[in-house]
Amino acid sequence: MKRITLISPVVTFRLSGKLLLFFLCFSGSMATRAQSDSVFQFIRSVNGNFSYFNVDNLDNIYLITNTNQLKKLDEKGDSVAIFNDVKRYGNPSSIDVTNPLKILLYYKNFSTVVILDRLLNMRNTINFRNQRIFSVHSIATSYDNNIWLFDEQDYKLKKIDETGKLLQETTDWRMLFDSVPSPTRIIDRNNFIYLYDAEKGFYIFDYYGAFKNKLSFPGWTDVEVNGKNIYGFFDNILYSYELNSLNLRSYKLPSFFGDYAGIKAMNGKVYLNKGNRIDIYQVK
Repeated sequence: MKRITLISPVVTFRLSGKLLLFFLCFSGSMATRAQSDSVFQFIRSVNGNFSYFNVDNLDNIYLITNTNQLKKLDEKGDSVAIFNDVKRYGNPSSIDVTNPLKILLYYKNFSTVVILDRLLNMRNTINFRNQRIFSVHSIATSYDNNIWLFDEQDYKLKKIDETGKLLQETTDWRMLFDSVPSPTRIIDRNNFIYLYDAEKGFYIFDYYGAFKNKLSFPGWTDVEVNGKNIYGFFDNILYSYELNSLNLRSYKLPSFFGDYAGIKAMNGKVYLNKGNRIDIYQVK
């Protein structure tokens, strides 16, 4: 595979109240890898009709079945838990599995979060409207087992506890950015919070809510931060950006993937929802 020197995405740092922009040079692998079995190696399939799936950092798979059950499978594909009340508030907008011990089902239309334990038993529900929070697109479990959310009404990243009590919040983003992002994904990893806006890229904050930098990867879908890598898909290509080395690798999705209803990169693997099964591939 050919290696070439690239200009990185814009990285923005905030120092003493000023925004500084840097273009960093790095050696990356932008030539897409050949479509061969040596790159994407088939591991196994999980049979069944699924409308949604997600994967945690322990290789547990969470599936919503066509009978509206949430199932949790371990790394071997064995069923370990089932939640039968998925549609209590309609269809969940997202399922956050950042912490395998605390699963968040978010129902955007009802501004409600259902909190489950590792065996998918219900622990609690939170209605954001009761906390006077009326517009939230995405949420995530925080490093200390609370909940991050972005309040689109007052443009602040907030952290609340399981009762909905506000624990901390950032400065109004209209004071931070000329063009205010609208994040559709929040990820808490490696001592930072990553918020992704598909039109602008990643906005990265520390655990105190201070803005640290920006990575301009617009247009990506199904983004994930796992280990030392950021993953995303764009134009039938899987991108992997290594945070330490600044290497950006690209993998052209092979034709044998065919059509799929959902895709996710996690733990060095690619998961495909084929409608009647989940196919799992190792990425070499």
